Formats: sequence, structure tokens, C-alpha cells
Amino acid sequence: MNTQTTPSPQFYLTAPATCPYLPGQMERKVFTHLVGPRAAEMNDLLTQGGFRRSQNIAYRPACETCRACVSVRILAEDFQPTRTMRRILSTNSDVISTIYPAQPSTEQFSLFRHYLDDRHQQGGMSDMSALDYAIMVEDTHVNTRLIEYRLRQPGDGIGERPQGELLAVALTDLMSDGLSMVYSFFNTDLAKRSLGTFMILDHVRRTRALGLPHVYLGYWVHGSPKMNYKTRFQPQEHLTARGWERFNPASDE
Repeated sequence: MNTQTTPSPQFYLTAPATCPYLPGQMERKVFTHLVGPRAAEMNDLLTQGGFRRSQNIAYRPACETCRACVSVRILAEDFQPTRTMRRILSTNSDVISTIYPAQPSTEQFSLFRHYLDDRHQQGGMSDMSALDYAIMVEDTHVNTRLIEYRLRQPGDGIGERPQGELLAVALTDLMSDGLSMVYSFFNTDLAKRSLGTFMILDHVRRTRALGLPHVYLGYWVHGSPKMNYKTRFQPQEHLTARGWERFNPASDE
């Protein structure tokens, strides 16, 4: 007799496709669906095991000839910002971050489209519509939030919702051992603010305030220059064949 009350997750393998990060490489992914009453628990376990979430799908690389994608998480309690990071925090001292339920808005989508058009014109998300964006935010069975970053205005903190200019947005999963940054975007016209770095620093702050140990950054792709920024946040751990191990930047050749 089958006494199992909840079906075990079923895993699937994608067909080979061109790698978006490393020229000449082909990528494959293993994935499963995150649905049902155990979705949040499963998301925690899979993220800790090197998976990433996209809507109600959890996936991880399963490439046949390459192991360049490495899961990265910041050790929030031990993290110390560099001089450059402290300068970024100071530059953005006029920015207020507020956490909300995962509900999309037209203002968010407008910023999202500006970000895609400037940074990812040839990417797989380049033709996303307002409906696609809404699905990306809302199609989840796990504990997900949106964090908005706005210019601070007089009276913020008194009213229910800050009204300053929207500068950046992060879609973030709240997990048992930290925060996982699922997707983030920002006003690319404000390069001097380094908003991408600022959002990560804010997630470290939030994680420490929650008394949790980790900020999950997704994959660092060894050999991909556009992924190098992830190794600047030290100390951090990388998921290896031996489990999570502290990464030594000096050993990366």
C-alpha cells in the first residue's frame, strides 16, 4: 500500500541549447515544478542544493561538457563592505527600500522594460509583455516578495507607501536560511548609483536583521565577465561536489 501523502517531485531534462554566457558552449537544465502545499519547503531544499527559481519552476544546469555555473551565497553575518561598497551606500542614502507582497504594477513594468531594452536586447526576456511580467511576479507557490527602491521624499515613513521615483525592484524569495534574489532590475540611466550593488547590500542588511545566514545570488559563471561582480561580496560560499565551501578569491585564476 502506498502511504505517501504528497507526490515526490518529478525532474525533467531540457534539450541542448546555445549557452548565453560562454561562447561555443551548449547548455542543458534539469527542472521540476514548485507547486502544492510543500512548494516553499521544496524551494528551500532545492535552492540549498544549487537550484534557482523561475515562476513555478526550479532548475539547475546539467550541461554535458561544462561545469562553469556555480551556485553562490553570501555569508551575511560575516560580510564586511569594501570601501567602494561603503561609498555606494553613502551615495544611495536618499533611497528608501520597502517590501511588499508579490503584486506587479504598471510603474514596475515600465522600469522593467527600460532595463531590458538597455541591458538585454538580445536576451530570452527581451520581448516580455506586461502580462509576461505579471506572470513572472505572481506565478509562485512559495514565499515571495517585491522590494521597491525609491527616492526618499519628505513624509516617507508616515504614509502607507513611499511615493518617490522608483529606481529599482527586486523579486526575492524568503527562505528558512536567508533571502534568495530571484530577479532584479533598475534604472540604467543612474550608473553612478550602482543600484545593482546597492540592492545586494540591502539584501545583506535585511538578512542580518532577520537573524538568517545567507543571501543567495544565483550562479556565478566562471569565465563570464558579466558575472564577475558576484565574487566581490565576501565572504561567500560556492556549492562544489563536496558541498558548500568558502570561496577564496585569490585562488581563482
